[in-house]
Amino acid sequence: MNPASIFLSYAREDAPSARRIAEALRASGHEVWFDENELRGGDAWDAKIRRQIRECTLFLPLISDQTQARPEGYFRREWKLAVERTHDMAAGIAFLVPIVVDDIREDDALVPEEFLRVQWTRLPGALPSPAFVEQIQRLITAPRTRRSAPAGAGSAAAAASSSSAAAPSASASAHGAGGTPAANPTGTPSRSKSPTLLLAGLGAVAVAAALFVMLRPSPPPPAAAVAGSTATPTAVPNTVPTAVPTAAPSRSTVADKSIAVLPFANMSEDKDNAFFTDGVHEDILTNLALVRDLKVISRTTVVRFRDSKKSVREIGEELGVAYILEGSVRRVGNRVRVTGQLIRARTDEHVWAKSYDRDLTDIFAIQAALAQEIAGALHAALSPETRQQLARRPTDNPAAYDLYLRGRDTRNRMPTASREALAEAERLFQSAVDLDPKFAAAWGELAVVHALRVFWEQDTSPGRFERAEAAAAQARRLAPDAPEVIRLDGTFAYYAYRDYDRATAAFQRIIDQQPNDATGYASLALILRRQGRWAEALAAHQRAAELDPANISQLRNQLSTLIYVRRWPEARSVQQRLLVLLPGDLRAQSAAAELEDDIAGGHSHYERFVASLPADVRDARGGLLARRQLALRKGDYAAFIAIDDAHPNLNEDQAPEQQMQVAAFMHLGAGETARAHAVARKLLAAADEKLAGVRVSALRPRLDRAAALTILGRTDEALQTLAEFEKLLPESRDALDSSFVPLFRSDALAIAGRREEAVAELRRFLAKPSQWNVRDVRRRISWALGGYAPFEELLADPKNNAPLY
Repeated sequence: MNPASIFLSYAREDAPSARRIAEALRASGHEVWFDENELRGGDAWDAKIRRQIRECTLFLPLISDQTQARPEGYFRREWKLAVERTHDMAAGIAFLVPIVVDDIREDDALVPEEFLRVQWTRLPGALPSPAFVEQIQRLITAPRTRRSAPAGAGSAAAAASSSSAAAPSASASAHGAGGTPAANPTGTPSRSKSPTLLLAGLGAVAVAAALFVMLRPSPPPPAAAVAGSTATPTAVPNTVPTAVPTAAPSRSTVADKSIAVLPFANMSEDKDNAFFTDGVHEDILTNLALVRDLKVISRTTVVRFRDSKKSVREIGEELGVAYILEGSVRRVGNRVRVTGQLIRARTDEHVWAKSYDRDLTDIFAIQAALAQEIAGALHAALSPETRQQLARRPTDNPAAYDLYLRGRDTRNRMPTASREALAEAERLFQSAVDLDPKFAAAWGELAVVHALRVFWEQDTSPGRFERAEAAAAQARRLAPDAPEVIRLDGTFAYYAYRDYDRATAAFQRIIDQQPNDATGYASLALILRRQGRWAEALAAHQRAAELDPANISQLRNQLSTLIYVRRWPEARSVQQRLLVLLPGDLRAQSAAAELEDDIAGGHSHYERFVASLPADVRDARGGLLARRQLALRKGDYAAFIAIDDAHPNLNEDQAPEQQMQVAAFMHLGAGETARAHAVARKLLAAADEKLAGVRVSALRPRLDRAAALTILGRTDEALQTLAEFEKLLPESRDALDSSFVPLFRSDALAIAGRREEAVAELRRFLAKPSQWNVRDVRRRISWALGGYAPFEELLADPKNNAPLY
């Protein structure tokens, strides 16, 4: 065993957590003693363990509820052996590095006394961050001399708590309360206040609709964007910031078993077969994700390189991978030809090239063969379970598979909450299962489409729920252990029932099966934040970013979470990465300018952004939205209304009811009470029509109704409607969509002149994570509360714009 090595000690129940930590350390080049297949006893085994503990450089005991529940266990013998070794070591030598993966307190932990003399590292959910890995590297490579800090990983924890990683944090002292952490299906928002989602907060729950893309499997992004970048933003947000790192990872950080599968070329004469080519590409990526040893860049990242003019070496450097797979698909009648060539990115050396010319019914065998060829070429081990998964045939009906790929393509490309796209996807998936009732993945996709119709309240009828549950149950019955079914079932639970515990369990299974698949962590992050588990959500976002650093959807979700918890430096870093990845993108530039003003105060950054827009852009939809947003940020309601009147329905991304809310509040702010009331009456009629005869769980119409009643001065009715909403969706059930209730309540109270109560609600609102900060609150309601001393004091209090986690 290499003397510069790590011994990871854990209870067998913590094997999945230990595996994630081991794989993160191994990916950085460390040798880790972790072999769950050899958890056995015997004299030979005992002697081997003793030798490994004598020779290792660091000993990492994993502490959890599982170890608490087991006062006896082999892992405790390992702990004692490690402690015995410290008796022969000089004081201050780093050796014991206790890691806690849940909320066990040091004072309560059943651990050797020596563990309590060093600082602990906390990894919520066992999600290792870059700061944690980097500090382990420093502890291993540092000279074996006395350190001023206590022996252990205290400095690892300190580094973590100041990084964007958020996962590892440690106690300030051996017996402290624990450090503060620093730092899913899927169509991810950037941030809800960008021009395409102006004033989304006025229709609070609407932000949830944008989550669809994130909970779908998505591809890993380029490693060009460095996590935790502290680059200084440029003064003019519509230019790409040159200070943001765009270089690839150093060669030493590129894993030997890492690969990007570029979009396959469609060589079919019928160009309408592009959906088939993309489907084959996505399924090959899904198969590769089953190979535990491989780091595979996700689909959403690699699609950016379709028809790219960059060289293989440039793409490999940008994505931080050792190998590139290029391929093509040609489909003629019932025959299909799939070619692939594996290229070593650094040298542009062709490792192998294969061509498969088979009947269409053999497409799954081709996909499995490609995955096995790649695993063999990269010397990645294939377990019997993985081989069994690769050998599966999701369907024996080519026509059903065709419909399934068309449905998936429709869902991948659809705009958020598109009724038309969802209806088409539903038709295609239903047709697929009609042709093959044993097609589990198609049943799972059908269940998700039904669930999305429910979540976005397009159809909340009992019949829709029954069809959704029947499809989900059929998928589970047919293939309960298939990764795609597990993933889809978690997505279904999320959208159909907001059953976040069930969704968490599903995506945790995905992470355990496919630890290098970023989408499992990204999906988990979205679920965790709805559960109010913000520190864990930040850690999961960070892990997803490490695995897939250029995934636009994932970065936008990470950004929105950082804004929710007011972690401004990390938010700026992620926003700058988005600017690099989206050069010339008006939405990203607008969001960057807004973020800088949120951090610094005022509206100068956004003014410069609008002033920099070319004339043709200023008068186009994007420019008009930006100018309207600037008017809002300056509190110029009249200018806002002037643009709105001249260009009705300007923000097509907002539902009509949401646009009515915005308009009514703007008219109130401008003193145009009659116009505000006219819009509010239309909004109230629309909300009541939606609430008539639907399930009691309808949520968005209740918020619309409360806003309309507020504007009309019917305060008690507005408060009652908000109480109904809160009863249906309390904070304990959904910390995200419930977060706006105090803000809506403060609106009603402020307009009614009940200022003290209104400020109390705002105080409650600002104490919890939200997409709105103190400056947003001032712009929203200053016309009703401005100058009122408690209101001014509340917004001036630094803690109300300080990080929450």
